[in-house]
Parts: sequence; structure tokens; C-alpha cells
Amino acid sequence: MSETLIVVVNRTSARFFTLEPVKFPKIESGPRLKPHAELVNAEIKSAKDNFSDSKTGRGAVPQGGGVHGYDDKRDQHLDELRRRFAARVIKRIQKQRKAEGAGTVILAASARMRRFLFPEMEDLARQGFRLHKLSKNMINFSPQKIHEYLAGEGLIPKQQKP
Repeated sequence: MSETLIVVVNRTSARFFTLEPVKFPKIESGPRLKPHAELVNAEIKSAKDNFSDSKTGRGAVPQGGGVHGYDDKRDQHLDELRRRFAARVIKRIQKQRKAEGAGTVILAASARMRRFLFPEMEDLARQGFRLHKLSKNMINFSPQKIHEYLAGEGLIPKQQKP
């Protein structure tokens, strides 16, 4: 059981951690981030292959004619895939928070994902847990780097050396 759940999200994946105390604080450095789960947004990875042109908004008329513009609704499609992934992440946060008994949730999301996650999390925060939101893409950080960053922000205690 952990008091703090830490979730790091970008548009392609989400990682879940808990802040765990060490058993022997005199000889171990702690507290530590313990990884629990990872979600992958496979839909958005495969969606990039669905578009025949890598660039949106331009097409040529056959036989050397002029260029015309079009909108393939790519951004709306990708936003819908991000919204679906955000819903999966929120369900997992609820499940993990209940399983761990976490009273604090720290959510670090990339700029594109925060507009889908943050409003929904505000509604959940009214259920009685503390919510800290960060607009930072830390998905590729190691657990130690995530811990250092969050400790620097004053959200979790620094790792004590024995």
C-alpha cells in the first residue's frame, strides 16, 4: 500500500508508479519509485500508417495542373484517438488508486494529452484525494530522474542516502 500514485503520460504510452518506503532506512536509500504498469496506445501508432501522404493540406491535379488544398481531418482523428487513450488511462488511475489506497495522485502529462486528462481528473479529485498536475513529458525518464524532478518540485520527499 502506498500513499502516492505517480502517473506519467504522453500520447503513445502511460507509466504508473507508487512511492514506496524502504524496509531498512538506515542502510537503504529511500523512498523509491516502484513501477507498476504501462499502457500503450497502439491505435495512434497504427493511425500514422493509415494516411497515404505524410503532409496534410495539399494535392496536385493530374497532368501537371494546379495545386489544390484539402483537409483530411487528420488532426480530429488523432485527437479522438488521444481522447480514447486518456479514458483508458483515467480508468487505470482509478483502479490503481483504489488498489493502493493512494491519497495523492501526481499526474505528469505532455502538452497534447493534458487537455484530455486534466479536466477529467479534476472531476475525480472531488472524490477526496489530492491531485497534483504537471505539464511535463517525462515518459522517457528513468524512475530515478522522475523522482529527482518531482522532489525538486516539492511534490515528493527527496531520496535519503544512508
